[in-house]
Amino acid sequence: MTFDRHDWTAVARDLDASGHAVLPRLLDAAACTDMAARYDSPGQFRSHVVMARHGFGRGEYRYFAYPLPDPVQRLREALYSRLVPVANGWNARMGIDRRFPERHADFLGQCRADGQSRPTPLLLRYGAGDYNCLHRDLYGEHVFPFQMAVLLSRPGEDFTGGDFVLTEQRPRMQSRAEVVPLSQGDAVIFAVNQRPVRGTRGYYRTAMRHGVGTIRSGSRHSLGIILHDA
Repeated sequence: MTFDRHDWTAVARDLDASGHAVLPRLLDAAACTDMAARYDSPGQFRSHVVMARHGFGRGEYRYFAYPLPDPVQRLREALYSRLVPVANGWNARMGIDRRFPERHADFLGQCRADGQSRPTPLLLRYGAGDYNCLHRDLYGEHVFPFQMAVLLSRPGEDFTGGDFVLTEQRPRMQSRAEVVPLSQGDAVIFAVNQRPVRGTRGYYRTAMRHGVGTIRSGSRHSLGIILHDA
């Protein structure tokens, strides 16, 4: 994990500008292979979801159980600590009174107090013809404004197709879609639900969704780091 070598001022600037930011080579190839291999060890997970059964798309994913594997726990804590100032700034701009605590453990304590106690980091696996419908990962009252996805497979070698996609619904305007190209080990941080956009009369909110395009061949694994629990 190489969080420290990334320019977090630039990350915050990218999030403000477009609602997402890419961290190149967050995980090396060995870490990606190790993480993807965990998918076939079901004892690490609390649940297994087959997307087609719920109308979520095609493919499947597993939510990790507590205690989280050490690499996942470290990623989650490090991501929160770097993003909490940006999250509080976004809430201020959107006129939301809530401010997030400095420590992730304290935020999870707030989640638990209101019944959100199930861990949400997950591994996803797609095969040929699979896809993930546009969606938001909202599980209750407590929502941290950002989450992260890390591509664990090699595009063009392990799989083709399967681009990460974001859409933004702007008030009284047509939706905007953006494809975010990723290489193995790259991470994309993105808005979970809404983001502030400056207009002529101050800031307004736009609604964000994310998904994965159809896999044309091969197999695609990714790691999702969601910072609120379910």
